[in-house]
Amino acid sequence: MTVTLADVAARARVSPATVSRVLNGNYPVAASTRERVLRAVDDLDYVLNGPASSLAAATSDLVGILVNDIADPFFGIMAGAAQTQIGGPGDGSGRAGGEKLAVICNTGGSPERELTYLTLLQRQRAAAVVLTGGAVEDPAHQAAIAAKLAKLADAGTRIVFCGRPPLPEGDALVAALVFDNRGGGRRLTEHLLSLGHRRIGYVAGPPERTTTRHRLEGHREALRAAGQAAGQAAGQAEGGEKGGGAGGQGHGGTGAGDDDRLIVHGPYDRRSGYEATLELLRRAPDVTAIVAANDTVALGACAAVRDQGMRIPQDISVAGFDDLPFSVDAVPALTTVRLPLFEAGARAGRLAMGKENPPPGGIAAIAAELMIRGSTAAPRG
Repeated sequence: MTVTLADVAARARVSPATVSRVLNGNYPVAASTRERVLRAVDDLDYVLNGPASSLAAATSDLVGILVNDIADPFFGIMAGAAQTQIGGPGDGSGRAGGEKLAVICNTGGSPERELTYLTLLQRQRAAAVVLTGGAVEDPAHQAAIAAKLAKLADAGTRIVFCGRPPLPEGDALVAALVFDNRGGGRRLTEHLLSLGHRRIGYVAGPPERTTTRHRLEGHREALRAAGQAAGQAAGQAEGGEKGGGAGGQGHGGTGAGDDDRLIVHGPYDRRSGYEATLELLRRAPDVTAIVAANDTVALGACAAVRDQGMRIPQDISVAGFDDLPFSVDAVPALTTVRLPLFEAGARAGRLAMGKENPPPGGIAAIAAELMIRGSTAAPRG
């Protein structure tokens, strides 16, 4: 015999409306009443009819979390943290009292699959969608994403970006938590420049990704600033010898200018780091430091450097990005840029559940912190 909502209400000695409020989590209920209803649910083994409920309500109990690759710790950490906030009170009771079902949607970095998952979540009337990581910078895809998110938002779905910049158009977002990839990239290269490095190779991510562009822009900003400062100093010195001439501009004598031959693009994985580093060393055997797109890529770079018979950091320095858990355990430990992935993911989960108010303007900048460790050092000589 099928247990009904009325059966639960009779067992808990409350009205069916009160049972509905407890199970949907959309109305405050006294703690003692909530406990009585949940005990009755357990005793009777009552299962809420999800599809019927979603037809009656604007949204279902489903929350989608879109990631490029769940095996990548960058995405796994954010998704896991978001799920801690989406799954309910976390009291270990296993009871269904306002919790949501978090579903991880692994796109594999495919723009088409990203749109497919959003369509499927729309059909399921998802309560919220969290999109993690960088976006593909293709105008047609961005327009398609904006249109799809607008439809989701119109149906009552809460949209949160985590580690992803807002779209150029569209106001469907509840919030966008944006990592300071550009600032982190700049500070990392500034650190290497301060150690005396002037020939710095860069293993970048896929060129169509916002994360790649922003981190690379920060790297180039640091190189250009160092080149300009040195050029000005050289010009001032020359001007002083001639009686106070104007300072020079340009890359000057640092050798730290922006050189596209020192940049190789590839996926955000270890193999890319290995192969791109071999290519960099072939193009420029005199490089003294390599900046990797992320820590996983940096591990591949380290392996390539060692396979070429060089030592880290004595012969060449290697730096990463993200401060993934293994970074500190690498030998030597990776100098990297820390992004608060768990904290950002948890905040995204709270925003998706309506547990936290959106930031002013809907956009929150997430700071990046330079973590200086043993894999970088001053060049020899």
